[in-house]
Amino acid sequence: MTTFETPGRSGQLQASRKLKQRKQLGKFGLNTAAVVVFVFAVFPVYWMVTTAFKSSEQIFTTDFIPFPTDPTLDHVKRVFTEGVAGHSIWRYLLNSSIVALGTVLIGAVFSLLAATAVARFRFRGRAPFLVLLLIVQMVPGEALLIPLFIMVRRAGLYDQLFGLIVVNIAMTLPFAIWMLRTFVAAVPRELEEAAWIDGASRFTTFWRVLFPLVAPGLVATSIFSFITAWNEFVFALTLISDQGSYTMPVALRYFVSQRSVDWGGIMAASTLMTIPVIIFFLLVQRRMVSGLVAGAVKG
Repeated sequence: MTTFETPGRSGQLQASRKLKQRKQLGKFGLNTAAVVVFVFAVFPVYWMVTTAFKSSEQIFTTDFIPFPTDPTLDHVKRVFTEGVAGHSIWRYLLNSSIVALGTVLIGAVFSLLAATAVARFRFRGRAPFLVLLLIVQMVPGEALLIPLFIMVRRAGLYDQLFGLIVVNIAMTLPFAIWMLRTFVAAVPRELEEAAWIDGASRFTTFWRVLFPLVAPGLVATSIFSFITAWNEFVFALTLISDQGSYTMPVALRYFVSQRSVDWGGIMAASTLMTIPVIIFFLLVQRRMVSGLVAGAVKG
């Protein structure tokens, strides 16, 4: 039996084909934009790592060399053997680790408690407090440099890593509170009420019910706090005067002199500086995924 397409059916088929083509073109455009953004973001890291293994002749040449033709470990060995500013590179990595981990651990406690209070309790000044958190985020850190310097010096924390930890906590806490507030508010209050009915105390309810569900958000804010504290330069340079207490970003500036720049040393030390961040992110990412799954099952 022969079938004939009516004009209306033919128009619908053409319209569906055009719609499908538009979706394919839109998907292709999004994928292309994603690839461009990825290349733009990854290229500096790629160039840093490859330059760390290039010889001095290849670094200072005007020719484009995408990969080191004769890889060398001279720059890496020199960073480990000679150190920076008379101290071992491990000392600066240790200082950065202390500051970053201290910022994450102490900041996580304060941000979680503050976010829980803001999300669960109604108190006078709650709305202005939330607005103030956003305003603080918009203030550049350089504008707070002098007041923070005076406060740290009067508190007796100048030239101490703990003083730098306190400043980093103050800079990352507003974002952490605002982000964790949304996670706490998303947890149904009925779960806590059910735990209270079963005889659980407020602390037990907080630790056994609320904390596992908010853990993914806590991990996300910890990643932000760790990267911010690890890469911070201005406050570390201003609040620390002892060279032995410098962090890695401050130590890198000693590769730049008035007459020359040791690009090989900078790239080698920068590559070493990124390794702890990658390790921390990979470890925490696994916990974040497991926390998401656990929270979904408990919910």
